[in-house]
Amino acid sequence: MNLTFDLTGKTAVVTGGGGVLCSGFSKTLAKAGARVAVCDLRPDAAAKVADAINADGGCAVAVEMNVLDKSSVEAARDKIYAAFGVTAVDLLLNGAGGNNPKGSTSRDVLTPEEVASLDADGTLEGVKTFFDLDPEGISFVFNLNFLGTLIPTQVFARDMSRAGGTILNVSSMNAFRPLTRIPAYSGAKAAVSNFTQWLAVHFAPVGIRVNAIAPGFFLTEQNRTLLTNPDGSLTPRSDKILSHTPMKRFGTPEDLDGTLLWLADERFSAFVDGVVIPVDGGFAAYSGV
Repeated sequence: MNLTFDLTGKTAVVTGGGGVLCSGFSKTLAKAGARVAVCDLRPDAAAKVADAINADGGCAVAVEMNVLDKSSVEAARDKIYAAFGVTAVDLLLNGAGGNNPKGSTSRDVLTPEEVASLDADGTLEGVKTFFDLDPEGISFVFNLNFLGTLIPTQVFARDMSRAGGTILNVSSMNAFRPLTRIPAYSGAKAAVSNFTQWLAVHFAPVGIRVNAIAPGFFLTEQNRTLLTNPDGSLTPRSDKILSHTPMKRFGTPEDLDGTLLWLADERFSAFVDGVVIPVDGGFAAYSGV
């Protein structure tokens, strides 16, 4: 058996491909031989990643896509099919997602002292409590992560269902244990994990495997201000994270490569379906004691 990951001849779609982690996913899939459609709401970010892949000898196209707009996803699909001369893709990686401050509280817990200090309208000056959460912000975060996974799957899996293929979703450690301050994101990623299992059962008879990667803590542009100070030092939240991570460091995009390629290459994972794999430096295994 050839023990080298080889995706030669495969066509892969990566949503959110202009981001830190998903740009790494795109480049890794290309290095394994796949033709990669780097899809992102920001065409410049997608083009930067696709250009880097092509300059390195790979094959990639940049495609603008809004994962919350089905017509946008369908238009992107048609461009991808035309660019690569295919009628279906082999791999869909649903990586688009993220958090928003409107779905987050400013403190870990609500204390009795804060309750006693709440104004008549239930607010506390300078503090964003649970009671201040914006339903529209909650909806945005949930939709971006859950509907942003569901809609591309609807669009691309229709053709994949005739020939088989692989779907990889991106979940999070938040799906295993909700993190303080970010209830919308934690709930949304829990939904993605549950949806991954549902899809795996639903699509198994037509030969589509569905699994998910659940990254632990990685420094990205979205969370950099939360985890680092302007001078580059770690914030108290980072100290707390690393104290609960047995490997005592943040992950790097390269730490995800092995799991990505294992799940993407059906020669190695043909009987793996409906799983959510943590890549977290031991965070999920540590109780804090």
